[in-house]
Amino acid sequence: MKAKEEHAIILDFLPHGYPLDKRPLHKKTAIAQAIGKSYFVLLELVPKRGQFLKPHEEVYIGEGKRDKIHHILGRINVSRLTETAKAELNYVIEELVKKNEKKFVDFFNIAQPINIRMHQLELLPGIGKRHMQEIIEEREKKPFENFEDIKQRVKLIPDPEKLIVKRILQELEGKEKHYLFVA
Repeated sequence: MKAKEEHAIILDFLPHGYPLDKRPLHKKTAIAQAIGKSYFVLLELVPKRGQFLKPHEEVYIGEGKRDKIHHILGRINVSRLTETAKAELNYVIEELVKKNEKKFVDFFNIAQPINIRMHQLELLPGIGKRHMQEIIEEREKKPFENFEDIKQRVKLIPDPEKLIVKRILQELEGKEKHYLFVA
């Protein structure tokens, strides 16, 4: 089953399409670059005629009637993002991680080994065997409640939120073998 996004956050809006598009102006369409709220999928969207979208605006892109989006052109790569979209990406991901704190704290509580040599926790930037062991020992005593709880109980991890954001960005760049958060 392929992950389907229902909502997306606008990263950049190009009312006259891409500047390097050589087609005449009347054939160009407005383009929005966005990131899905649930699975962090980077998308290219075509808004309905007359719609003006703003960065950080949430739009509905699921099945059924959409109020602002005409159709989804498809997925795009980080390298195809405009400079504005790239600049907003980090900030938007940080916001999404904050808003969905429970989902990411649950990851720390339920992460499992991938194979006999590697654990899902080790896929987070800066987490080695020692950190992983400390996280597992702490969560066995009592599940983590929030990011602050992780900071307090696992001394070697000053900012678990930043680890998640960094990992999502790495996955979006497509250089990872295992995906934890990006569909």
